Amino acid sequence: MTILNSGRMNRRGFMATTAGAALVAGLPLSARAQPKRGGHLRAAIGHGQTTDTLNPATYENSFTTSMSFAIHGRLTEVAADGSLKPELAESWEASDDASVWRFKLRPGVTFHSGKEMSVEDVVQSINFHRGEDSTSAAGPIVAPIQDVQTEGSDTVVFTLDGGNADFPFILSDYHLVICKADGDSIDWRSGDGCGSYKLKDFTPGVSFAVERHAGHWRDDVAWFDSAEVLAVVDQNARTSALVSGDVDVADRLDLKTVGLLARRPDIQINSVAGTQHYTFAMDTRAAPYDDVNVRLALKYGINRQELVDKILFGYGSVGNDHPIGQGQRFFNTELEQKAYDPDKAKFHLKQAGLDSVDVQLSSADAAFVGAVDAAVLYQSSASEAGINLTPVREPNDGYWSDVWMKKPFAAVYWSGRSVEDQMFSTAYKCGAAWNDSFWCNDRFDELMLKARSELDEAKRREMYFEMQALVSNEGGVIIPMFANYVFGNSSKIGHSDVMGSNWDVDGQRWIERWWMA
Repeated sequence: MTILNSGRMNRRGFMATTAGAALVAGLPLSARAQPKRGGHLRAAIGHGQTTDTLNPATYENSFTTSMSFAIHGRLTEVAADGSLKPELAESWEASDDASVWRFKLRPGVTFHSGKEMSVEDVVQSINFHRGEDSTSAAGPIVAPIQDVQTEGSDTVVFTLDGGNADFPFILSDYHLVICKADGDSIDWRSGDGCGSYKLKDFTPGVSFAVERHAGHWRDDVAWFDSAEVLAVVDQNARTSALVSGDVDVADRLDLKTVGLLARRPDIQINSVAGTQHYTFAMDTRAAPYDDVNVRLALKYGINRQELVDKILFGYGSVGNDHPIGQGQRFFNTELEQKAYDPDKAKFHLKQAGLDSVDVQLSSADAAFVGAVDAAVLYQSSASEAGINLTPVREPNDGYWSDVWMKKPFAAVYWSGRSVEDQMFSTAYKCGAAWNDSFWCNDRFDELMLKARSELDEAKRREMYFEMQALVSNEGGVIIPMFANYVFGNSSKIGHSDVMGSNWDVDGQRWIERWWMA
């Protein structure tokens, strides 16, 4: 078993890893084979629904994002070690106040159709997500862009509404793919990208197939000749497919049985700690969730450690109702950790003028593996606090289109984001497309703008600390746990010992980074 952590690891966690055990025993770590070309990759991914599209503005799950990273390119890339490196942009530079950024494009990049990438393609691809009428999930993170212009045939200039030291990281977002310009928009329907693989087939909610793009500009990616990815939401079906050898890769494994899988010589289990977190989002516009005291009662009525132990089986850590992970730059180390406290929950109900409260919590394994069981555990702990919580099991198919942001209290998973501003802009800014608690806080929005343009690290830290406190104590999202990414692969598959933690399964770039061993 490989356990990689972007955050902190204690001695116990280190000893639980194969690497840790080998080092302590004085045994050499096994040498990993070098990448080689060839072979067909098969994978089962625990996401995907019939409403999925090729429109990059709508990507929202592992099925579409893994496809996106295979067939498309972006200006920048988050490397496996968490650093930022050039992708379609060869280099970039900022003005002194970080409000103007110049990106020089890499020459010789072609789309799968043979067309060479141009500055116009980049301008239209970014503008596709901008504007007051934009419904793109990336709308909030590109909102600070005031203007996008070209400078000669190889440079794109971004003018922001203020300084943003993290702007190059923003452009690595999985929605911000570079497509061919099509008038004043882009051609996304054809699937013609400039990634390392060509799209051969796409059946929403079922499967997609790709083959290597021979004209790709990089020679250190796309080791497989081809790959087929199946959307298999049922966890038992995914695991069975991996055990039987029908697939080479399966994500979101059953943590109750992953230890048994790890004993098999033909399967490798990987556990990567990062920014992934599981949440219960409340619609703060609707009663009783419009009362901050009810929200606090619900936060104190959940046994976080029990969920980490019984849902994550230790593959994670307790959360504190904000989305910033312990390994991130501006994680609030001073914020008091919320713990299960029925008396404190009852106190907040009293403050809301209530002796008890009745709520329904929607969940499905499409939200996250174990979400249904987590709702049942929550029901038990909440009952001690005068909270009558009724779990509602929803269908897996259509969960993200029919339940998430539709039902007033629902289970959700988030992969997190590489930088704090990106996470906050995407899901906590008032009016953001993916603000699934519909929470609005003037002070939070004010701090978000100031922190983004502040170049003094100490001042930024102070502002991000306050923002985390606001979300934790006043926000409409319960974040009881941060979950490691746990996925498996056949021993026939090779990959680096260092895997990306910014998204699931090696930063969702496993199709282009892995190879046949």
